[in-house]
Amino acid sequence: MMKKMLPVRLFTLLKSNSVRRITPQTCYSCLSSVQRDKKDNTAAVFPQGFCSVKRDLPKLLSERSFSLTPAGIVNAAPSSMQPYLRLMRLDKPIGTWLLYLPCTWSIGLAADPGCLPDLRMLALFSTGALLMRGAGCTINDMWDKDFDKKVSRTATRPIAAGQISRFQALVFLGGQLSLALGVLLCLNYYSIALGAASLSLVVTYPLMKRITYWPQLVLGLTFNWGALLGWSAVAGSCDWSVCLPLYFSGIMWTLIYDTIYAHQDKDDDIKLGVKSTALRFQEQTKPWLSAFTVAMLSGLVLAGANAEQTLPYYAAVTTAGVHLAHQVYTLDINKPDDCWKKFASNRNVGLLLFLGIVVGNLWKKRNDRQYETKLNSLPNSQ
Repeated sequence: MMKKMLPVRLFTLLKSNSVRRITPQTCYSCLSSVQRDKKDNTAAVFPQGFCSVKRDLPKLLSERSFSLTPAGIVNAAPSSMQPYLRLMRLDKPIGTWLLYLPCTWSIGLAADPGCLPDLRMLALFSTGALLMRGAGCTINDMWDKDFDKKVSRTATRPIAAGQISRFQALVFLGGQLSLALGVLLCLNYYSIALGAASLSLVVTYPLMKRITYWPQLVLGLTFNWGALLGWSAVAGSCDWSVCLPLYFSGIMWTLIYDTIYAHQDKDDDIKLGVKSTALRFQEQTKPWLSAFTVAMLSGLVLAGANAEQTLPYYAAVTTAGVHLAHQVYTLDINKPDDCWKKFASNRNVGLLLFLGIVVGNLWKKRNDRQYETKLNSLPNSQ
C-alpha cells in the first residue's frame, strides 16, 4: 500500500457513480473512511488496486459534464482538436483579454464626442486578438519546446508533451496568420501597413528571454500595438498626441502584470538560464512596479487630456490606479498562486478603463447640450 494526498475535488470525483464501477471495493471503503474523518479528509492509505483508478482517471476527467467556461468548451471539443485549442490557449483567455483591451481603449478614444465606440471595429479587433494571441502562443511554444519540457507548469503544453509536432504547429500557425490577415484586410490601408509592422515583434518576442532581462518590455511593445492600430482603424491615421501616451501606458501596464506573472517561474528560469524582469528586480520588485504604475497613470492622464476626455474617464483612471496600488502592496512574490491571482485581476483594470473611456465620451455630448442650452437662454445681442 502507498500513501497519497487526495485533493477535495478529486475526492468528489472518485465518489461519483462512474468511478464506483471501476474502483475496487477496498478502495471505496478507504474513501468512505476518509469522509468520516472530519479532522483530515485529504489523506488516505490506498491498496494497490487503486492503480486502476489512476489509469482511468484521464478518461473520467474528460467525461465530466459540459461547462460553458473556456476550459469546459475545450474539454468538450473532439479529442483530435483539443491539443490545437490548448496550443492557442483557448482554455486560458486572460492573454487574449490583455491583448484586446488596449485596442478597445484606442477605439473608444477615437469615437466622435457623444457616441459609442464603433461596434464593428470592436468585433473585428476581438477576432484579431484571439487569432494573434493564438499565433503568438504557437510561436512561443515552438521556440520553447525544450524549455517547456523542464518546467512543471508548462510540461503539459501540446508541443512539449509530444501531442503536436513542430511541423503540425507550423501548419496551424499558417492557418491562424492567414485568418488574422483576413481580419487586417478589412481595415484601411494605413492600418494594414501599421498592423503588418507588428509581425516582427510577434515572431521575435519569445527569443528575448534568452537575450535580455527585459523580455517583458518587448512583450509590452507587442501586446499594446492595438493602442495605435485601433485609432487608425477608426480615424484613418494616428493622432500621435493621443496614441503615443496611450501606447506608453499600455507598455507600463504590461511591465506590471507580466513581471508579476514571471515571479511564478523564477526558480525554473534560474535553472534553465532564461531571463525576466522578475529575476532582474528580485526583492526590489515592488518599488519598480510602483514606478511603472505612476508612469502608466501619467500616460493615461496625458492621453485623456489630448483627447479632451471628461470626468468619468479620470475617475476610471483614478480607480484603476487604486486597484494597481492594492495589487502591488498585497503582492507576495514568493507565492505563485498569489502572483497568478494578481496577474489575472488585470483584466478588470483594462475593462474599467474602457468603461471610463466610453462614459467619458458620452459625457462630452451632455456637456455640449448644457452649453448650448445656456447659450440659447441668453438674450440676443445685436
